[in-house]
Amino acid sequence: MTELRLSEHPHHIDHFRLSDGRTLTVRLVAPDDGEALQRYFRKLSMVSRHNRFLGAMSELPAGELDRFVHAGENDRFSVIAVMMIEGHEIIVGEARYGFEAASASFEFGISIDDRWQGQGIGAALLRNLECRAAALGATTIFGDTLRSNTAMIALARRLGFAFGRHPDDWKLVRFEKPIDPVRQEIPCVCWKLVAERRMAGAVV
Repeated sequence: MTELRLSEHPHHIDHFRLSDGRTLTVRLVAPDDGEALQRYFRKLSMVSRHNRFLGAMSELPAGELDRFVHAGENDRFSVIAVMMIEGHEIIVGEARYGFEAASASFEFGISIDDRWQGQGIGAALLRNLECRAAALGATTIFGDTLRSNTAMIALARRLGFAFGRHPDDWKLVRFEKPIDPVRQEIPCVCWKLVAERRMAGAVV
């Protein structure tokens, strides 16, 4: 079985059209995105940072930021959702995810810039993560969030996630969804790579 490694395709980019006609681009974080990513986290509201990191944090520690911008280390990846605003690329959301081959599970965490919440960016980013999960061969995608994070809970519920107790922390809720790697219909570049390998006769 040949496993698709997203680190082999570090430059793939996905585009989504939002309801207002704007284009949202989702791509893997690169090492030179570190400064922009740190600015993004600093500009999040205190509530949004608390929801994202499940605790108080004003910015990413240097070591954690370094891990964020090096895709593929320890099978962990980061993506950013960006838009072109007045000729400049602006980060409006981000996600960090990991794939556990032994359990075929895909874990993620996301955040959306406070000024851009409620415009479909979170849904587009989460659907993109489902596609990435399918491309890696995951059968389950899941995340954890604070019970007080009503926005994330509402988004996950709308996209068909089921909810359950977190195994270790009563303050958190776990939401998960089965993924069918064979019948995945969400378009993204990494899924197209899988389809191309299958068409060529490779086992993915």
